Amino acid sequence: MTTEAIVLSGGKGKRMGGDVPKQYMELEGYPLIYYTLKAFEESFIESIVLVCAQGEEEYCRKELVDAYGFTKVRKIVCGGAERYHSVMAGLKVCEADYVFIHDGARIFPAEEMLERLYADVKECGACVAAVPVKDTIKLADEKGFVKETPDRGRLWQVQTPQVFERKLITDAYREMIANEDELIKHGIHITDDAMAVEMFGHVPVKLSLGTYENIKITTPEDIKIAAGILNKGK
Repeated sequence: MTTEAIVLSGGKGKRMGGDVPKQYMELEGYPLIYYTLKAFEESFIESIVLVCAQGEEEYCRKELVDAYGFTKVRKIVCGGAERYHSVMAGLKVCEADYVFIHDGARIFPAEEMLERLYADVKECGACVAAVPVKDTIKLADEKGFVKETPDRGRLWQVQTPQVFERKLITDAYREMIANEDELIKHGIHITDDAMAVEMFGHVPVKLSLGTYENIKITTPEDIKIAAGILNKGK
């Protein structure tokens, strides 16, 4: 069985502010995406497809892959307007039995987490990294008042990688994109890969234990948190 990672690195990072896309912002002298690619480069996963923004293929090849010697990056492709379009662009060139779909802004995909995901996907066909929520969650109504307090014991915060049998996730995405207009019409937004499988793959998705350090860097405050995690590791 073969494994491949699709690393999504085409976001604009609007919540980060500034003119530099967040994946190219520096942390301890390296662009953020460097740490993500390095983690997969040093893992058991055999190859990587890097999905970048339109027009950034040559930059990624020269300034990331060649500059840092990432030998597992097999292909660099352009993403699309929405996240799911970018995932589909990666899936079109993916050749492995199992695919690890990962947001490039999560720069700490730990090896032990990847191994747990791999064990679960071989058993279940579909799994996602996730951690139990620590806080009480409130469901709000349309006016901003508490409508419901879900049982915290059943709530998980979903992360990436999200891992699937390649045919399963590819078929689910193809069907989802074929029904894209209808989904939008009904106000249904696909925000992660598991939703595509839940809706169109008809396979239960296993929650595989992630790590609380597997944060998604979205705001300037997250950069400070990431620096602390990185220095702790050192």
